[in-house]
Amino acid sequence: MEWMQRLLKSLILMIAATPTAVTMAQEEPTAKRCYLDGWGDSLACYRVPVGEADNREGLAVMVAPAVNSSGREPLYLLAGGPGQAASDLAPLLNAFRKINREHDIVMVDRRGAGRSGAFNCGFEREMPADLQQFSAELAECYLQHPGFAEQLNSRQAVEDLERVRRFLGHDKIALWGGSWGTRTALLYQQWYPQSLRALVLDGVAPIDTKVFLAASAAEHALQQLADDCAADSGCARFGNWRGELQQLLNDWNDTRARTFPDALTGAPTEEPMLRWALANAIRSALYDPAAAAQLPYAVDQASRGNYLPLSGLTGLFAHSSNGMAMGLTFSVACAEELNRITPEEVARDSAGTFLGSAFFDLFATGCKSWPVQAKPYSAPEPRAQPVLLISGTADPITPPVYAHTALGYLSDKQDLVVRGGGHINSRRGCIPELIAQFLDAPDVPLDQSCVADIQRPPFMVAAYGPAVTVDSQSQPQQAGGQL
Repeated sequence: MEWMQRLLKSLILMIAATPTAVTMAQEEPTAKRCYLDGWGDSLACYRVPVGEADNREGLAVMVAPAVNSSGREPLYLLAGGPGQAASDLAPLLNAFRKINREHDIVMVDRRGAGRSGAFNCGFEREMPADLQQFSAELAECYLQHPGFAEQLNSRQAVEDLERVRRFLGHDKIALWGGSWGTRTALLYQQWYPQSLRALVLDGVAPIDTKVFLAASAAEHALQQLADDCAADSGCARFGNWRGELQQLLNDWNDTRARTFPDALTGAPTEEPMLRWALANAIRSALYDPAAAAQLPYAVDQASRGNYLPLSGLTGLFAHSSNGMAMGLTFSVACAEELNRITPEEVARDSAGTFLGSAFFDLFATGCKSWPVQAKPYSAPEPRAQPVLLISGTADPITPPVYAHTALGYLSDKQDLVVRGGGHINSRRGCIPELIAQFLDAPDVPLDQSCVADIQRPPFMVAAYGPAVTVDSQSQPQQAGGQL
């Protein structure tokens, strides 16, 4: 079912095994020209052999060659999820054009993702709305591929990155990681510090942080949205929409679930919009400030019986290319995150929040059907590579406190914090320029003054969007009539 498919893909934020041997390429690698959606220029694409039956075609590696042959280190892009493919990050290249002038930009689809044998478990198009049915189908997938499910982990992903670095003949490299990709980057820094010059981490998921405890972070992001709405003359007219949202969730019942309109047709959905799914859809909207800006209006309309705006908001990412390979997702999440979270921690994190345990429950249910062994990390050791940290104060999954309190072992950090920013801010405002400056001179302090100029998108105040004028009585108006 489409709403379940897009919801599960948007929910996921985001494994450690014995190192495999990494050998130097014996001959000059041969590239083919290829293209990726979201980037108009051609790429140099490779297949890097890994020598295992489940990956006979090897790792898919895509390189945007530097415009100038300056000899600067390449920048590798690490995707999130876990389960997202690096090739889905191609649109980010548009924001990184200045970086690409001097640096090759490399995307490696890790095993089980994207063009490296996506481990989708048959969930590419349709997913059951009922969590127990989803868990049963996940269990069937696991039983068909238990060995492959067990081998997918963070140690393997890092070893493969090092394999690609050597295959391409790179000396030191820089890493950009987003969301779960920051975890992969930090682990690479732990295990291969000699191969690394600098890191850019956007939406930081530190090694020791339990990022699947997300309810408190989502509640903080929602409250900041409510505060900013109250300070906006147009949005403030919605009054206590935050309370209306809580009441809506508290009163959600089978009748509302079955009459909730489809985001594309407006007709009742074929499957009910369950409460856990609605709460998670609201959480997902908080990832993107432009989507979050529509939430007060959508909730206000829902409180009046009009669910169409809220349905449209939940459907914003229906055609997103940033899909997750569910087999890979659960191999990582179950082995490296879920098994170290206690019921007491879930209760403390979810208490008093709009989300409750709805996000955690999805993964806890799935992990019962995905019995991979625990793969714990060692405690991180001190590292001195320059690191640029990027956070949004309204990030519902990796808030700035993660970057500020869990990375004391890093001795050379710079920190960019975007006021009102959601999850992943590398494309916003002057951030791409600051990343380019950092990569060119990682040890030079950045002038961060421009970050304060990055603003939330305007709030949606009526069916046609934000207010465009304000009359003499400070009442917002839109083209085409007064509100």
